[in-house]
Amino acid sequence: MALLVSVILIARVAFNVLLMAMAGSLIATYFHGLGDLVERKLKIKRKFAMLISVIGSIAILGLLLWFMGTKIQAQVEELSKTLPHTINNVKAKMATSPIGQKILESLGGDNSQKMMTTAQSFFTTSFGVLGDLYIIMFLGIFFTANPSLYKDGILALIPKDRKPVGVHIMNRISISLKGWLKGMMASMVLVTILISLGLTIIGIPVAMVLGLITGILELIPNFGSVIAMVPGVLLALTISTNAGIVVALLYITSQTITANIVNPLIQRKLIKLPPALTLISQLIMGAISGPLGVILAVPMLAILMILIDELYVKKINPEGAQISSTADVAVK
Repeated sequence: MALLVSVILIARVAFNVLLMAMAGSLIATYFHGLGDLVERKLKIKRKFAMLISVIGSIAILGLLLWFMGTKIQAQVEELSKTLPHTINNVKAKMATSPIGQKILESLGGDNSQKMMTTAQSFFTTSFGVLGDLYIIMFLGIFFTANPSLYKDGILALIPKDRKPVGVHIMNRISISLKGWLKGMMASMVLVTILISLGLTIIGIPVAMVLGLITGILELIPNFGSVIAMVPGVLLALTISTNAGIVVALLYITSQTITANIVNPLIQRKLIKLPPALTLISQLIMGAISGPLGVILAVPMLAILMILIDELYVKKINPEGAQISSTADVAVK
């Protein structure tokens, strides 16, 4: 029994490390994509384009944090002071209605403790958030520096007569990940701008922080937009009920624009994933690996679907492998 428990724990930690390696490969994909753009536009050698991609990205991020850091820090402190008071006000208002009382009862006592325990376990990762980010960034840089070393290492494990299939699968996975990454970055930037500007115009405090939170939570399909809406609507309710409604409409509108403009661009490069299957994969990955698992659930599911299609579906139904239709077109 002790051996079985040990094996399960080791497997879980190994899976978390695998997820961090995948996150690192996504960062490397971003660096290479930007490097390709720099190489085409500036007509310079590949190695110099990659140096500009990596160093330039880190420098831009550092400058943004430097210029905006003080204001963001002030808004974060204001949000941390305001939000608890806002939640208490909302609870007081809910307590005045029968429905609100039932909701508060369901969130109180043992249920509240269970929710807190679940939230704490959900936001617990293998090495801690900062440690994971540090490792992921360095993995991304290593993968960027010499990607062929790792690709050739994977292909070396494949029998010689199956190497063309292995190359084809890796190409499909690469195209899917690039499509997901480009679409996700565009979605994050668009939503951050829309929410920040919209909340500023409405007159909601800490608009910049709320916009950044919303943009970051775009990494979590299905759940992210709902989670991001809560603090914004709560703060708006402290101003007036109408302000709360307007802010809710702002979040819904921004998500509608993203869903109908940006997400279709993602799907052009990704396998068409069933919504229910996507949600199930997020729940499973969240239970296993916390927030990193939820963020990477969609690309992991896409990779799994590609592997199933190439290694199983095409063998039993070579003329009707529909899963691969969009990715095959992209590869060709």
